[in-house]
Amino acid sequence: MKLSGSITALVTPFKGRSIDEDALRRLVRCQLKSGTAGLVPCGSTGEAATLHPNEYRRVVEVVAGEADGRVPVIAGVGSNDTEKAVVLAKSARDAGADALLVLVPYYNKPTQEGMFRHFGAVARAVPLPTVAYNIPGRTGVNMAPATLARIVAAYPNVFAVKEASGSLDQVSETLALCPKGFTVLSGDDSLTVPMMSIGAKGVISVLSNVLPKESAMMVAAALRGDFKSAAAWHLRLLPAMKALFVETNPIPVKAAAQMLGFGSAEPRLPLTPATAATRAALKAAWKKAGLRL
Repeated sequence: MKLSGSITALVTPFKGRSIDEDALRRLVRCQLKSGTAGLVPCGSTGEAATLHPNEYRRVVEVVAGEADGRVPVIAGVGSNDTEKAVVLAKSARDAGADALLVLVPYYNKPTQEGMFRHFGAVARAVPLPTVAYNIPGRTGVNMAPATLARIVAAYPNVFAVKEASGSLDQVSETLALCPKGFTVLSGDDSLTVPMMSIGAKGVISVLSNVLPKESAMMVAAALRGDFKSAAAWHLRLLPAMKALFVETNPIPVKAAAQMLGFGSAEPRLPLTPATAATRAALKAAWKKAGLRL
């Protein structure tokens, strides 16, 4: 599998205590019409940590069914228990996922050796194409580029990384150490164009939930080497990118999605609904970018 472009880390719309499948389907259809290159259900933005196992599988089933092979569906697999991560990976595979987005284990603070063994266990049990996900701000640990290169050498189905360390040095080192053709994707909307300038191939995006066409156009410009246009899009969209993180993700993006008609803004506890100040910041950012919300 090869991945490039603007790939959306989907929110999971809720209706009371249930998944709002109608809103999720409408969101996916909007993505497919807007140039989105891939879909990630059940990631951090999708509140996977609060989904029951049957809900997790159903979300992947709905997204895979709507995508119907038109774009890859990369299911989030996040657990601080390796055995549970394997169970999630099998559930995602059986629900129709094309690939996995496997998170570095959180809370436990594994060593680099522990990370290597974790990814190895998942890769052996479910040899689907796999994107490693490094986000130290959530997990509490950083996967070193050398560890990622070791994983890729041992388990070739790990073919890409969603890199959200915030470090361009780390991206550069990853590209230098990993095999030619290994794919780096930005995990931060605001670093997408800078990362692509040194070799990344796109983004797994929060922004594209609510600005899918614009995100796709920005990334497409960078992919064709038109960094003047890509930079112009980046600067235009930067206020929206920043506004989506004035509270913990996905609180703001769910509020923005609700304003656009994609279900309730309600996250699940321990996250709480967007404040009035957050909603005002979102509207101001969209207005500054010349967009409507």
